[in-house]
Amino acid sequence: MNTLIRPAISLFVLLSAVTGLLYPAVVTGVAQTAFPTAANGSLIVKDGKPVGSELIGQHFTEPKYLWGRPSATGPMPYNAAASSGSNQGPLNPALVDAAKGRAETLRAADPGNTRPIPIELLTASASGLDPHISPAAADYQAERVARARGLDAKTVHRLIISHTEGRDLGLFGEARVNVLRLNLALDALYG
Repeated sequence: MNTLIRPAISLFVLLSAVTGLLYPAVVTGVAQTAFPTAANGSLIVKDGKPVGSELIGQHFTEPKYLWGRPSATGPMPYNAAASSGSNQGPLNPALVDAAKGRAETLRAADPGNTRPIPIELLTASASGLDPHISPAAADYQAERVARARGLDAKTVHRLIISHTEGRDLGLFGEARVNVLRLNLALDALYG
């Protein structure tokens, strides 16, 4: 019996050390060395304090800020611990009602804006955490933001253009605007 238990315990201890200590330490060390920003949550720091992450949206409701995609997480928006989509298909009446409600909120915030509302301002992303909107969705909101801040709309449009990120590697994805980064830039420049 001793000849079976001793090798089993030895193998258990060895594999526990390799998979539970050595491997995680090596992966963490490589990540911290090669990708320190990503390994630490892609945090955005302002005045020495983290104000958010490049990877998780935030809930902006004031007219002076650009608003991101709706969040499907509960009980609070952009809750990373509850990341999930709504799982509502295009024929689901609840999705249609939610989109109508969001459209009414956007129209009420900017009654003079009669342009079509970009779809990502009406529907949540698959994770419910998306921090980006399209340049078209940002432009849709530019006049409201400019009016709320007492700025010329062209100034906000130029800021949107300067904060537009291109496709990854020039091939993948679409052009996008990080809502938190743009709102921080608006605050930094125009209070």
